[in-house]
Amino acid sequence: MKNRDVIVKAGSRVLKSTPRKLNLVAGLVRNKKVSFATVQLRFCEKKAAGLIRKVLNSAIANAQNYGLDIDNLYIKEILIGKSLTLRRVCPKAMGRANRVSKRYSNITVKLGEII
Repeated sequence: MKNRDVIVKAGSRVLKSTPRKLNLVAGLVRNKKVSFATVQLRFCEKKAAGLIRKVLNSAIANAQNYGLDIDNLYIKEILIGKSLTLRRVCPKAMGRANRVSKRYSNITVKLGEII
């Protein structure tokens, strides 16, 4: 099987989940066929699986717009990146305060075609 370069891609920005949690789920479906990946993400019970599945479905829809056969598509790359970080203050004893970081993420899914 020869693999061509990236055919289609889709992305989502500023998702309320940390990159670390998204990377755990993205590792399940990297370099897998699209049909297998959608089933894996559907039955994974993590919130991150739902976020990645939405972006994957968007990439599949983009592939259909180009008239590509979905059975020959595989996930070439899933890129998880850092987005903005909200910083909050959590009051502690004796007048102290700790900082709490609320992290956001970006997802990019690139699909390739198996020839």
